[in-house]
Amino acid sequence: MISVNESATKIVEKMIENKEALSIEAFTLENGAKVVDAGVNVAGGSRAGKYFTEACLGGLGNLYLTKDKRPRVQVSVDHPAIACMASQYAGWSIKVGDYYGIGSGPARALARVEDLFDDLDYRDDFDSAVLALETREIPGEEVAGYIAEKCGVKASNLYLLISPTASVVGSIQISGRVVETGVHKLHELDFNIGSIITGIGSAPIAPVAGNDLEAMGKTNDCILYGGKTIYFVEGVEDSGIERIIEEVPSSASDDYGAPFLELFEKYDRDFFKIDPNLFSPSEIVINNLDTGRVFQAGRVNEEILKKSLGI
Repeated sequence: MISVNESATKIVEKMIENKEALSIEAFTLENGAKVVDAGVNVAGGSRAGKYFTEACLGGLGNLYLTKDKRPRVQVSVDHPAIACMASQYAGWSIKVGDYYGIGSGPARALARVEDLFDDLDYRDDFDSAVLALETREIPGEEVAGYIAEKCGVKASNLYLLISPTASVVGSIQISGRVVETGVHKLHELDFNIGSIITGIGSAPIAPVAGNDLEAMGKTNDCILYGGKTIYFVEGVEDSGIERIIEEVPSSASDDYGAPFLELFEKYDRDFFKIDPNLFSPSEIVINNLDTGRVFQAGRVNEEILKKSLGI
């Protein structure tokens, strides 16, 4: 059985072992939970961003750094329904006292508190849990204890990865969600994501912004207007792909065409007023392994990328 938490734990332990070289910090809370700071009180770096992303994918994906017109990530993911939706997707709302955060990573497959898991044929069963939080607030014992309890693990077997949006690791790990963003959109369109054998994607890496609000805009635009993905599928009819392919890329949304931060301000900073159809890579390719046919929709929008990223 695939255990995303077992694989992710090995990655995080490697990060802790090499924390100085990765420009990160690691410490243990009084209840034994391990916290890895990858950008709050430390600089973080490109290799830390790689490991952070691969831990979120439960060890089922690899991230590489490359460059064409601008620095990019390239991500390859096997078992995307598990790696992306049961692990990497940021879907766990955590509220403990005054603390609020959205959790992503393999610990979600232990807690299974989201309705999404009703649609996923996967449940992890491991005695350690790894959760990532995109925040500037380092969680304390109470938060860690709550997460550990929901995951059914001892607090001493919990690993929390912390990275703010406006950081090197933040920019890399968010662009590293390009494959996941497309898988989520396919799921929303009722496409059988279990048919996806592997997914490969790339997206620009946003320059680190001056604050987390600006960074949210730039990092989202890297996927919405610069993300490119290809999915290899089997066990589906060509007609099923033809039915949805034009609806998958971000350009299918009525809100397409403006930098994300402009949209966020337009809707009074209410994230949920933005058309959910926008949240997808700019370009989608689906290769049906049963027939050999290739389907493509969308394109990269360099004009908006330049406006958003200032490059």
